[in-house]
Parts: sequence; structure tokens; C-alpha cells
Amino acid sequence: MSNIRGRFHKKADKLVTEYTTAIPFDCRLYRHDIAGSMAHAKMLARQGIISGKEAEIITKGLASIAEEIELGKFQFTPDLEDIHMNIEARLLQKVGEVGGKLHTARSRNDQVALDLRLFTKEAIANTLVKLREFQLALINLAEANKGVVMPGYTHLQPAQPVLLPHHLLAYFEMLQRDASRFNDCLKRTDVMPLGSGAIAGVAYNIDRDFLTRELGFSQISQNSVDAVSDRDFVVEYEAAASLCMMHLSRLAEEIILWSSAEFNFIELDEAYATGSSIMPQKKNPDVAELVRGKVGRVYGRLMALLVTMKALPLSYNRDMQEDKESLFDTVDTLLSTLAVFTGMIRTLRVKAENTEQATKRGYILATDLADYLVRKGEAFRTAHDIVARLVSYAMGKGKSFSELSLTEYKSFSPLFGEDVYSITVESSIAARDVIGGTAPERVAEALSRARDIIGGGKGGLEA
Repeated sequence: MSNIRGRFHKKADKLVTEYTTAIPFDCRLYRHDIAGSMAHAKMLARQGIISGKEAEIITKGLASIAEEIELGKFQFTPDLEDIHMNIEARLLQKVGEVGGKLHTARSRNDQVALDLRLFTKEAIANTLVKLREFQLALINLAEANKGVVMPGYTHLQPAQPVLLPHHLLAYFEMLQRDASRFNDCLKRTDVMPLGSGAIAGVAYNIDRDFLTRELGFSQISQNSVDAVSDRDFVVEYEAAASLCMMHLSRLAEEIILWSSAEFNFIELDEAYATGSSIMPQKKNPDVAELVRGKVGRVYGRLMALLVTMKALPLSYNRDMQEDKESLFDTVDTLLSTLAVFTGMIRTLRVKAENTEQATKRGYILATDLADYLVRKGEAFRTAHDIVARLVSYAMGKGKSFSELSLTEYKSFSPLFGEDVYSITVESSIAARDVIGGTAPERVAEALSRARDIIGGGKGGLEA
């Protein structure tokens, strides 16, 4: 329902204009729209479709419009529907009839596809930078706490001791997969659609190779119908963002637990916590809770876009206007979450004495006792049963493993000897000396590898 009303004799109803306008949100595409228009004008001149002088007038007019927008002097008009028509109308005001030649060999359909791809490419680049910063914060926290031990958990029950850096590097690996997904998404986003027209291509001798180079794309779309109706790259970004937010949420949940009085593993910086309106003693992990909460928002955007696209016939349909708010909100949510979470990780303090003390609870060395019996010749399943009964006995007596006498040990298996007391948290961790294990040497290697990925020019941009 734009101002292009040549076929119609009535103005659009006010409610229709309000309902269909995209300018309140797609105005943020102005830089991408102007860049695309400048490239298009240059191409038209190169091909002799407009004169070089006309192209110069148009590009200067577009540059001045960009300046107006950046200075807050541009008057956006909802009646003009979207950013494309707002800029075109202002161009006509500034340069006159020659501005009308800009839309030669172009449709709003391939124009908006171009703008959205340019925006998404930029969003991916910004996302990868933020991911790198977050990964670096994790590495720094891990290196600052190299020797800190903690319980590793399964089912949120103490399972086996691990080094805290080993635990933190699990999130580094998750984020590295996220970076790989965004890079993969970039390959399919980096496709230049301009020249597809409304649906069938354009009836002018245009140079799409020039446009591709001028706008920094690596590929040209191969089917005009697909080019104007494809939003897979938006769905891909939102899917990758959803996985990334899931990973951030898992760490947020652990930070919430670790900062509780029951765990007391970490202390959040006051800049990343809040107080209570009624309880003076409270220090709430609100930032981490909001990270956890905003995941649902990103998931919702992904599902909404999938539902929007699921039954659209080819090619362009107005339903696809819904892609922008979805994408913009996902990008904003993910980037702000990565930024604030990075600050929280950089400033939190680990309470090593408490994480170490926690490893003394929950019979966390039970697996090591079973492994001990295996090394003495016992079958693992039998050893597992022996230690399970030993745990039950110790719990009943209110004793830790170290408090059991050798006689008590031997009542469960004659294979137990004095050397059973050499099994400690430290020996347990050191024994896991395999690639990907928690042994100190392996964790040092993993930290070095992570540092190389971040500091070796890759910057988290490659898996």
C-alpha cells in the first residue's frame, strides 16, 4: 500500500497504512539501501543505461541523504511505507527527475533482498567479533584459575573431580561450534541478488559481476525467482543464534547456581548483580537470569519466521516483511547478551577454597576406587558393585573414604591395600591423561590451543 498508486483511484485507508508500514523498523537498513543504490547507479552508468553525469548526481544525492539520516534531520514518512521509498522520495526532492532513473532495472523485491543480505553479512561479522571476545574472557578466567579443582556434575550430582579450566573450556568448544555455524551461514548469505528484478530478471543489459564486486559479495544468485523469495539465510542466522543463546543460557544457569549460598563457588562483581527492594542482604544474579530468560525470545523469533515461511508460494509475498523485526531483534538480543556476559565473566571471582572443599563431598572418588580394583585384576562390573556397596556402608557410618580403616576396606575386597589411601582428588584428575581429559597437562594443552585459535589470527572465526 505504498505511494505507488497509479492503478488505484483511492488512497489507502489510514489503518491500512499504519498496518502495512515497515518504516518504524526497516529504517535501520538505510546504510545498506544507500550502498546498494550507489552501486546500482554506477553500474547503470557503466552500461550506458544512464549517463555518467546522472549517476554522479544520484550518488551525491544519496550521500547527502545518508548524512541527513545520521544527523537525525531526515523526516521518515509512514505513508511512504518503507526505507526504500522514503529514500527514493527524498532523492527526487533533492535532485529532481533524474532521481527517478535510479530504479531502472531494479525492483523493490531484489532491492530488499540485497539490503537484508548486506545487513545479515554485517551482523554475522559483528557476532563473530563478540563471540571471540567472550571466548577470550573464558580463556583468561581459566588461565587465572589453572589449578582450581571442582566437582564435575552429572544429573547435578557430584560425579568426578575436574579442573575448573577444563569445565570452562567446555563452553569455549561450544562457542567455537557457534562460530563455525555463523561462518557457514555467511557462505549462503554472501550471494548478490540485485538484478533479479521483481521475479523474472530485468530487461536491461546490466552487469551483475560488477555489482557483486562493488558490493563485496562472493557469489551471484542463479535464479531470479529464488533470489527474491529466499530467506533461508535469515532462518540460518536465527537458528545459529538460538544454539548460541542455548549455550550462554547453560553457563548462565551454572553462574546462578555457583553464586548461590549453597554452592558459593563464585562472587559476582557488584556491577553485574542487583539488590532487593525489600531484603537488604540480597545480591541477585539478575544479568545471568536475563540471559537465561532471553533465550526464549530468540527461540520464538526463529519459530515465528519458520511458520511465516512454511507455506509461501513463489515468489515474493508481503508476509516476508515479518522477517526484518524477527532478524533485527535476534541480532540485537544476541549481541547485547554476548557483550554483557563477557563483562560478567571478566569480573567474577572464583572461590577456589570452596570449590576444593566441595570435592570432599559426595564420595566423588568412587570411580577411582573402582579403577583401583580393576588395576588389581578385578573385572570392572564387579569392581563397580564392590564400590557401590562400600559407598552405602560409608554413608551409613557417616564416614568419608579417607576415614575408613583398611580393615573396613578389606571387608569388601581383599584387593584393597595401604595404597588405597593414595587415591586423592589430585591423583584422580592427573589420571585422566587422555586427549580431551582433565589432567593438568591436557588442560594446559587445551588452553594453549584455545589461545592459538583466538590469538593466532583466527579470532574464533574458524572451527
